[in-house]
Amino acid sequence: MSLLLALLLDALFGEPPSRLHPVVLMGRYLGWAWPRVRGFWSGAFYWTLGAILFALPAFLLDLLLRPLAWGWALLGLLLKPLFSLRMLLSEVLAVERALGEGLEAARARLGRIVSRKTADLSPEEVREAALESLAENLSDSLLAPLLYFALLGLGGAALYRYANTADAMWGYPEHGERGAFAARADDLLNLLPARLAGLLLCPPRLWPRLPGEARKTPSPNAGYPMAALALRLGVRLRKRGAYALNPLAPSPTPRDLRRGVWLVGGLGYAFGGLLGVALW
Repeated sequence: MSLLLALLLDALFGEPPSRLHPVVLMGRYLGWAWPRVRGFWSGAFYWTLGAILFALPAFLLDLLLRPLAWGWALLGLLLKPLFSLRMLLSEVLAVERALGEGLEAARARLGRIVSRKTADLSPEEVREAALESLAENLSDSLLAPLLYFALLGLGGAALYRYANTADAMWGYPEHGERGAFAARADDLLNLLPARLAGLLLCPPRLWPRLPGEARKTPSPNAGYPMAALALRLGVRLRKRGAYALNPLAPSPTPRDLRRGVWLVGGLGYAFGGLLGVALW
């Protein structure tokens, strides 16, 4: 019931105010700790300290609330901020709307959901990057936190969301050893969710092609959902100078982007709903 309530809250209302959002608090802690990180081991120490600060209370709350008559409702309220689907879909659609206003507006809007530089991207590359973000975040923002909730309760979802936020802030290759622990922790936690997202997105007849396409990306995980969406939509997705997924296919059109949003939205809510029913 908790997971089904959380999904309903996401579909109806989206994200809670930032002042109440646990991911914002995680970001503040990570921003405070980063100047204190000097290398791999200090990165591991501050990462672990943050994991304890955010995951341990969530584990304890889970233990406290589950036996209570209305504990499931409180668990659902606490779970909702630890995943996001409605906001992801809205942000990707906003990139397409911005393309209708002008390329500069679209580049700026895309910069809200991707880490790559957007200042010189073509309209085709903007749309491709938006679809890549859509696919990757199906795993990162929905499937993974819900899976860890199913396996480990509220603490598992909190731990995953913390690890993913730490990777987004610390795990860039240019940060070297300082961010290496955060990057490796996120890689480990995403091994299963990313591959599950890839299998769900990719038509079964194209599963044999999926691993080869996925390995073109530098990430050990992100390539699976991105390549799966490229194969499912029959489009090319690329990052200039780095990789091209399904390279012989055409660049996505506005219709392809909308198809992708409907596909990811439907798949995400359906997966969450089935998981919620299984846990009931």
